[in-house]
Amino acid sequence: MMPLKTSKFRVTLIAATLGLSVLAAGCATKPDPSDTAAVEAYNEANDPLEPMNRYFFEVNQFLDEILLKPFAGWYHIALPDPAEDGVRNFLRNLKSPVILANDLFQGEFSRAGTTVARFFINSTIGIGGFIDVASMMDMNYHEEDFGQTLAVYGAGEGPYLHLPIIGSGNPRDYSGRIVDYALDPLTWVGYAYNVSEINTARAGLEAIDTRARNLEAIDELKKGSVDFYATVRSLYRQHRNDLIRNGESEQQASQQIITDEMIPEDGDVPVDFKAAQTEDQVTVAE
Repeated sequence: MMPLKTSKFRVTLIAATLGLSVLAAGCATKPDPSDTAAVEAYNEANDPLEPMNRYFFEVNQFLDEILLKPFAGWYHIALPDPAEDGVRNFLRNLKSPVILANDLFQGEFSRAGTTVARFFINSTIGIGGFIDVASMMDMNYHEEDFGQTLAVYGAGEGPYLHLPIIGSGNPRDYSGRIVDYALDPLTWVGYAYNVSEINTARAGLEAIDTRARNLEAIDELKKGSVDFYATVRSLYRQHRNDLIRNGESEQQASQQIITDEMIPEDGDVPVDFKAAQTEDQVTVAE
């Protein structure tokens, strides 16, 4: 069946590239251990397969210039802004079942309720999701995927990878994408009706819509970057970390962990902890 072939192709592409990653592991040159600054930078980049990643990055940049960017440009010219917003809203609405599943996996029941409410409001009053009525009612969109769920449960990201077609990621996020693909009801609709084109068309439309929204931003980023590859790598990590923390800063997330650990089960806050919090607030205010 056609859907099975498509699914196998995607999984095979990821598996084959990960296999190449292992074979290419010796290509990256580690800095001299005596050079502390270089070692720190190497570890911070977390990119032991950088030569391979840079090669695939250039391949993807070439494909972007000859295919994706032109299509995105035509798309941006053809559709007025309200129509582009409608397409984005529709695509976001289609993600609701996967977002809901990951909300529940992470124990984020309040966010799960928001996801359910958004789906029903936008699917009905919002005319199939083209109008984001829920956001007008202060129920804002949020992203969740299985890569984030794995991170919440302590799974390490592994080394940075940049794969052909697929783009930036890491073993944790790529594994999450496979699970999300399996969780998506449209995947099973495609199997049931032998129409693999559903997810293929959606993926293509998402890529074009995202690229169209970032035409100028990416051009400016290229012009202002000494090393565009390193910039993309850094931005990808920052974006993923922001999603994992649900938009909280690293300091806020750490403070929440400390608070949860220090407050006893009976809810009484130790006097010294209250004093510490007060001192912190005074320091920040100063």
